[in-house]
Amino acid sequence: MATGVEELLDMLFEMIDEAKSMPLSSDKCILERDKALDLLDEIRAQFPMELAEAKKLIAARTEYIASAKREGELIRKQAEEKAKQMVSEDELLAQTKQKANELMRTAEERSRDLRKAANDYCEDALRRTEEAVAEAYDEIKKSRARFRALAGGAAQTGRQPYDVEAE
Repeated sequence: MATGVEELLDMLFEMIDEAKSMPLSSDKCILERDKALDLLDEIRAQFPMELAEAKKLIAARTEYIASAKREGELIRKQAEEKAKQMVSEDELLAQTKQKANELMRTAEERSRDLRKAANDYCEDALRRTEEAVAEAYDEIKKSRARFRALAGGAAQTGRQPYDVEAE
């Protein structure tokens, strides 16, 4: 016969719809009692199966929704953690860049200071060397002048020229 509650209800509806009206009443009709009761018995018999199936579907739907909510919550938590990690990494990167810039500024200042100190040292050493060479040059000029004076005087007096080893 019929396979589902819905089909049985359709058959009952059709039976009532096609039933003959009672004389002098449009609301009342004549039905075959046994046929109507048989359809109602079949509907009652199938309700537990269909209700059980509906309950299973509702339970499965509820579990699916709960699972989707858990998965959504897990994804949200992972996204929050990733966002926190990225913010933390960005902060760390910013701090690292700032520290690197500070180190570069310090190194450049130190380099300028060392270069200035080296230049000042070299300038001072060259100045002292120049002064020492100038003094030595003056001393050489004086020694040479004495030598000439002595050598020239010896030639006029008939003496031997100045002998460095003798002195």
